[in-house]
Amino acid sequence: MASNTWKPWKPCVDLTLVFVWNRNTDKLRESVAEELILHNLPDFTDRGADVIVEVCHPKIVKDFGVQFLSKAHFLVGSPSALSDPQLNQELRQAAEHHGRTLYVPNGALWGGQDILRLNDSGSLKTLFIRMSKHPSCFRLTGDVLSDWTEDEGRRVLFSGSVAELCPVAPNNVNTMAAAAIAAGSLGFAGIQGEIVSDTALSDYHVVEVEVTGANGFTVHTVRRNPAKLGAVTGSATYNSLWSSLLGGVLVLSPHTHHCDLQTRRF
Repeated sequence: MASNTWKPWKPCVDLTLVFVWNRNTDKLRESVAEELILHNLPDFTDRGADVIVEVCHPKIVKDFGVQFLSKAHFLVGSPSALSDPQLNQELRQAAEHHGRTLYVPNGALWGGQDILRLNDSGSLKTLFIRMSKHPSCFRLTGDVLSDWTEDEGRRVLFSGSVAELCPVAPNNVNTMAAAAIAAGSLGFAGIQGEIVSDTALSDYHVVEVEVTGANGFTVHTVRRNPAKLGAVTGSATYNSLWSSLLGGVLVLSPHTHHCDLQTRRF
């Protein structure tokens, strides 16, 4: 498996939107022109997109990722899907086979390029990420948070490897997944993650990243991402995703090159 690289994309000056899909098309009607709404996702092949940007759910990556790569470059906005080693490998192989590129945006990950450089130099030793949110902001499998109350304060919901965490909170830990991709020498199984429910966090999410390297090198960052109650992702994440399209992303697929997005169809 080839090492991951960061690739700068040139600023987009002539993008063309060719389709938008949502499982509930009614949610699109007031914001998307009718001719751009795709009612059946398998029909994406008819739209001739150069780049497909997924911001739906890991299941879409699993069910359609290989198909997407057979027709277009693919930006995975739900990289927690890549914690599945088989799917990860299948997508990389599909990208190489079809001459496409597989991308992952930074999202809310602060210092992703620095983590990558430390990893590529062979100096990365450990990586830990903690994500703290109001309990209404979590979408977890099972009933882990079914009994939360407004006055309960702070509760650690899960602490362990990111590989184990991604299936538990597939909608909430894409930042951790992006870190696991940047830290390829550690991977999903080698990075430790923790999710914390905190009823005091009514206005923002908190992302803490702790990195250790060789010879006592350490970095600890804390990011407060403004967010409304019940919001799975913070408000700054949208701008971050757009910046990834305009500026730089993590390239996963081997033996392919970054797209020039100056005249691309999405």
